[in-house]
Amino acid sequence: MRDRRSALLWVAFAVAALISVVLVLRRPDRLSDLHIYHGALTDLRAGRPLYAYVAANGGPFTYPPFAALVLWPITTVPLGVVEAVWLAATCAAVVALAVPVARALAGGRTRRPATVAAIAVVLMLSAPVQSNLRFGQVSIFLVLLALHDATAGPSRARGVLVGVAAAIKLTPLLFVAYFLVSGRYRDAGRAAGTFLACGALALVILPTESLTYWAGTVTQTSRIGNLASLGNQSVHGMLLRLGLPDTALPLVWAALVAVICAVALLRARQLAGQGRPGHAAVLVGCATVAASPVSWTHHQVWPVLAAMLLIGAAGVNRRVAGAALLASMVLSLGVVLGPVSTRPGVQFLFENARTLGVCLLCVAGFGAVAAVTRPAQQAALRPAHRATARRAWLRAGVATAAVLAFFAVQPLPAGADPTFKAYGPTELGNPRYFFVCRGSVECADFGTDAPVTFGTRSEKTKVRVNGVVSAQVDRLEYHSAPGGPPRGIPLLAAYPGVRTFSFRSATMTHGRLVAYAADGRQLASYDDELAAALARSG
Repeated sequence: MRDRRSALLWVAFAVAALISVVLVLRRPDRLSDLHIYHGALTDLRAGRPLYAYVAANGGPFTYPPFAALVLWPITTVPLGVVEAVWLAATCAAVVALAVPVARALAGGRTRRPATVAAIAVVLMLSAPVQSNLRFGQVSIFLVLLALHDATAGPSRARGVLVGVAAAIKLTPLLFVAYFLVSGRYRDAGRAAGTFLACGALALVILPTESLTYWAGTVTQTSRIGNLASLGNQSVHGMLLRLGLPDTALPLVWAALVAVICAVALLRARQLAGQGRPGHAAVLVGCATVAASPVSWTHHQVWPVLAAMLLIGAAGVNRRVAGAALLASMVLSLGVVLGPVSTRPGVQFLFENARTLGVCLLCVAGFGAVAAVTRPAQQAALRPAHRATARRAWLRAGVATAAVLAFFAVQPLPAGADPTFKAYGPTELGNPRYFFVCRGSVECADFGTDAPVTFGTRSEKTKVRVNGVVSAQVDRLEYHSAPGGPPRGIPLLAAYPGVRTFSFRSATMTHGRLVAYAADGRQLASYDDELAAALARSG
């Protein structure tokens, strides 16, 4: 029976992997990050600067110079072969990650094939693994290196893989601190030494690129993209979406990261001392996701592993927490639950669910999680424990309802509207953005003597506003939340005698549109009218 279940699970994994690969290959933008690696290294071989490379999609090469040495072989074979090998290696890495997680769930004992297969299936279906496949990312391989190194038994080579991973991408350096806190000084020394040796090797082979990177490029996180976008589920990304002032942001971010990392490292040391190195390593990995200035979806493999460890733990609350974390890592809650999260605070919770979940995990440290054992599972089924289990489920439900109720009464934080975008002249021809009127005659008929006349259109995760302004309006601003900074809305001379505008926002619940005259006088303010228009369009 067990063999049959294991076989079915492996078939399910193979089907999921095959479908995922086929879908990736059907995308016109498939493996875009892998193409960046290939293009940047091809330029480097031709004598052009590594960090001056810009791909067709605007993406630069962002990793340290040692990563270029590791990736160098991909320029020696046809790109189609590189794509096939990379996708196959990513799928193999998923299986390799499932092994130590299954071992951690079994308390360090021999892992069951069915457990490994089930974990591999869940991993394959998660958003981070799908993102690694879609973009052709190195992130999953770095997680694999760090996890296997941190959970390996005593060895003279332990720490080397962490050093290599950190030389390719800096965030695994937190594992060096974990080794130090845990009293594994030799492992820390090997990891730090390997990191420095890799950097020195890159300096010898690629001196110009090394100096360029370490002298400035390493701090230019804005090269990676819009860090305030919802894809960046780090503490830094969430604070940017909160709209913190530029003067306060670095201090608040540094303080939060210091607390999160310190608590996570101390708890990881305790878990390792209890014979749970897998839990400890995953906890440290989750801290790297929270602490990094940039944590795109493909970086977030660690929280998926943590979710499965929680689901496999003893205790209803931990399993519920694990299921909630896993749901956020498989689905984009902001998109899926957008239609039902009518309150701005709830929408903000869903949109930042991964960040909040990882931070809570780091602070709670798995909540003294215990590895699953057969006696624990049997005890939970005994009649004497059923009433306790029911009460635990009730507490979990009440806690969840309380969290949602708290966020339901919160307005959208001032300045927190990552969805906002005002459209310019290049988008005038797009009927999705400019839908109120088309043509000078129609727009003139639509306009009235009112300073602003507009319509709204509701979508799953955003609301669009499009309208025209009268001749007396000189400036138009939108406030997404009380106290939030004003957003300037361009007034476009689309047709003779007609000026139009269009923008999108996350919600209109607290939105306010303000029109000003040339002398700075406020002509009109629209807030209730926005909500009413939205209700009509919805």
